[in-house]
Amino acid sequence: MPDTAGRDSANHGDFRLSITQALGDQLADALDDLSPAPLTESNLSELEDRPGVYQLYRNGEFVYVGKADKSLPTRIQKHLRKVSGRQGISLSEMTFTCLYVAEDFSALAPEKLLIKNYKERGEIPWNNNGFGNNDPGKRRDETVVKENHFDALFPIDLGRMIPRIKPGTTTIAKLLAHVSKEAPYTFRYEKKKVGSAYKGTIQVPETDLTVDQLFALIARSLPEEWQIAVLPGRAILYPDNGRTYPSAWRYYRGGQVLDVEPEIGEAGEIPEEPDVVDDAD
Repeated sequence: MPDTAGRDSANHGDFRLSITQALGDQLADALDDLSPAPLTESNLSELEDRPGVYQLYRNGEFVYVGKADKSLPTRIQKHLRKVSGRQGISLSEMTFTCLYVAEDFSALAPEKLLIKNYKERGEIPWNNNGFGNNDPGKRRDETVVKENHFDALFPIDLGRMIPRIKPGTTTIAKLLAHVSKEAPYTFRYEKKKVGSAYKGTIQVPETDLTVDQLFALIARSLPEEWQIAVLPGRAILYPDNGRTYPSAWRYYRGGQVLDVEPEIGEAGEIPEEPDVVDDAD
């Protein structure tokens, strides 16, 4: 009888087929075959309301990949709006490509396949800097923003003009709702337990105003305990006059507009919130 002790088995082994790797490679190849188009309202209007994956470019550099579970134009429109309200960047610099995918394909998390593929090449820097994150909510207003965070690189633009609300006398509540709807970034304000704070009236001039001008107008019309704080990626209004926020760079307190030096954290990878999940498609 042959002595097989100590010998390696020759009649079995392992076979590994990475289907997900193959899918990621095929998706990346299909997107690479497309020609980027300018990120404009007109180009987005030509897209179908279907799920898919997309890529964003800035000045020809590939910066972000994401997915839309329901509607590509709706999802990409959010990015157009975000970029349009920032300092130091212009929509004229932005282009995009996209692919429609079957609805059941989203279960395979195609954007994660692409992210893995491109990170290995050192691409998609905006997938690591908070670009796709939504408003983190009040509990994180105290966060110190890292220096490589999208919001720190491209703070909100208070010089953005807001479409004119009907001139004449209006209530503070109506003006707050108007600014919140029209500003191309989050303007979050206290909506509960406001008492009579928002019942006061404001005289709206017969000219278009910037966000900065509207914030100053609103702050002057509110009780003294209220303040508007401008953080890198959003503005907030609460009855906390005197409270400071680490990353804030401007406050509107009564008739005062105060510019301050924000705290900035050291560069590092930014934890991604559900940036590729359609929260309102």
